[in-house]
Order: sequence, then C-alpha cells, then structure tokens
Amino acid sequence: MRITISKENYVKAIAEAASEGETVKAVTLTRWLHVSAPAVTMAIKRLKRDGLIHVAQEGQITLTTAGCEIASRLMNRHHLIERMLAEIFGLEWYKVHDEAEQMEHAVSADFERKLAEKLGSGQVCPHGNILGMDSPGARRRRGLQPLDEAGVNQPVAVVSVFERDRKLLEYLDRAGIRPGATVALTIKSDDFEVRANGNASRISRAAASKVWVKTIQP
Repeated sequence: MRITISKENYVKAIAEAASEGETVKAVTLTRWLHVSAPAVTMAIKRLKRDGLIHVAQEGQITLTTAGCEIASRLMNRHHLIERMLAEIFGLEWYKVHDEAEQMEHAVSADFERKLAEKLGSGQVCPHGNILGMDSPGARRRRGLQPLDEAGVNQPVAVVSVFERDRKLLEYLDRAGIRPGATVALTIKSDDFEVRANGNASRISRAAASKVWVKTIQP
C-alpha cells in the first residue's frame, strides 16, 4: 500500500480531531483540512479500502491499528520538528506548527532518528502538548482544565494550547498567554478578561477553552 501525503494528512487529522474530543465524521475533516466535501468523501473511500479507518453506520470515523501506527509516526515526526525549530533554531513558538506541517512529509527516517537522539524523548512541544495521542479526558486526569473553567482571580499556569490556529496563537502570544505563563481571569462574561504579566486582555470563551491550565496551589 502506498502512503501518500494526502493519506498521511487525513489520518493525522483524524487522530488530532479525536484528541480534541471531537466525534470525527466527514464534515469534521472538511473543517480540519479545509477541503471540499466531495474530496473528503473520496478520501474516506480510499482510506477505508486501504484498511486505515473504520466508518460506523452513523458516519463516525475511527482509525484502525494500521491507521493509528501511521498517525503516531507522523505526529512523532511533527513533534520533533517543532522542538527542533524552537530549541535549536529559536523560531517563535506560535510559528513552529505551520513550519512543521510543511516539513514533516520530507523528513527521512534517518533524520528523524538523529532528531530524537539530539533532542531526547519525553518532552512537550513548544505549545505544551505531550507526544502522542492525547484527549480532554486524559488532560483532566493529569489535573488540567480549560482556561474558561478557571475561577475568577485564581492564578493558573498555562500548560498547553491548541496549536492548529495560527491567528489564535499570535493573539495569545501578544496577550502573554503562552505555555509556562501565570495568568488569571479577572472578569467572566460572554468574553473574558485575562491578566498576564500585569497586562489585561480580552479573550472569547471559545478561545479560552483551547488553553489548558493548572491551578497554582497557595
């Protein structure tokens, strides 16, 4: 079976959408990959034919063991490239995802091994996300919660941020809301006010839900 870049992108998108707690269907992939519905329909047929996905009667898409192996390999490569760009080349944390998306398909297995040797294992990416397939439930079991659930004036440490939205990442960076920062909600309404490094910024509830934090114990 020939694994094309297109197949890799679809399999990784399925894994990443599931890791964000979404029920993955054709419309999910249309939104995640910014492609047309007919293109997704054809891709699903190919992925199912190749034994990379299961499609339930109600349309839910899950990865097979073979699909999970491909997704894990690609996500590991993406993770290493992001770390390389940030830790070795000093690229800003909010830029590394888009760069890694372009590079991950061209990296050889030999270079991937060299990166792993150079960077070591077990580290988070520049967005604070762990290596491999995660989930909202797993994050909560590690003691994390979305920023929109934090208490008013309760200092929290930013642990990780959803990385597939460049505009969101740039806005959060300008507001000082980045992995490792200490922030606090000062107002909770339709929009939130967040204080970071002594500066207050407005953030929507939807954006705050994509920032995972941990309460700082007194």
